[in-house]
Amino acid sequence: MGLDQSLIGRSYPPSAVYEVSRAKIVEFADALGDVSPLSRDPEAAREAGYPDVIAPPTFLTIVNLGAIDALAADPELGLDYSRMVHGDQSFTHRRPVHAGDRLRVTTHVDDISSRAGNDFLTLRAEIHAEGGELVCTGTAQLVIRGEA
Repeated sequence: MGLDQSLIGRSYPPSAVYEVSRAKIVEFADALGDVSPLSRDPEAAREAGYPDVIAPPTFLTIVNLGAIDALAADPELGLDYSRMVHGDQSFTHRRPVHAGDRLRVTTHVDDISSRAGNDFLTLRAEIHAEGGELVCTGTAQLVIRGEA
């Protein structure tokens, strides 16, 4: 059974606050092999004009995964998480994420389509800092494999 296309346009409430820490930024940078001092050295980041160390651009995948999990729990959507794969991801940054940011994600269903027996779900995640500043917009396409 396919995803309910009447849910195109649905928005989900903002996520819980995600607090960005220096330790999480370093862990993510380590996983990527990113050795930039801007992600590791607060003084280097301040000298470059940032308030603290900055996260690699794809760091927000961590925040976005929680939003996808919340969406997968929506019984009205009918998403079978066990059949889902991540098809595509992009980020449009307004500014770098830095240690000390407190972020919330609001997720929107932008499109649902079917091709070759698979469903394609396009999500938009608006990631805001406390106070409402838009930090980044992420777009993800999820592919839900059809029944065998």
